[in-house]
Amino acid sequence: MIKVAALVGSIRKDSYNMKLTQFMKDRYRDHLDIQVVTIRDLAHYDQDIEEEAPASVQRFKSEVAEADAFLIVTPEFNHSIPGVLKNALDWLSRGDREMANKATFIAGATMGALGTVRAQMQLRQILNSPGMGANVLPGNEILIGSVQNKIDENGKLTDPQTIDFIDNVVDQFIPFVEAQTEKVHS
Repeated sequence: MIKVAALVGSIRKDSYNMKLTQFMKDRYRDHLDIQVVTIRDLAHYDQDIEEEAPASVQRFKSEVAEADAFLIVTPEFNHSIPGVLKNALDWLSRGDREMANKATFIAGATMGALGTVRAQMQLRQILNSPGMGANVLPGNEILIGSVQNKIDENGKLTDPQTIDFIDNVVDQFIPFVEAQTEKVHS
């Protein structure tokens, strides 16, 4: 079982991106152990406190350190990722660099037509930066536009084409993680 730390860039109560993450957690539970790691209460990144990071940061970094892989699910705010997600990534780029060399895949849902495409482009740049060094699954972008039309009244994703597409991405991600894990252990 692949242990996946999920970072969800939306912290609002009725977040479409959290609903998408929960859908993925439930649907792929036989292959991926997806655990949402909360980023809501993280202290703002500050190099002055980096060496003696607050308890919220220490807890966060400890939770993600054991992951085999990462899932980042982001909304798009003003053509970018939310500040709360950027803050979490900044903490992960320092010290032990918990995401370095780990398989990562990205998803995002929005009510707009473009499905977080701009945010995901920026996110890929951030994840590929020298400080992060994540191994991002190439060529597979889960961009869900008009998400409000693809979920039911209980918040469950129901659109067959979207579900088939996500299935395909997960089918690509599993061997990608396995290949990354083999490299680390050889």
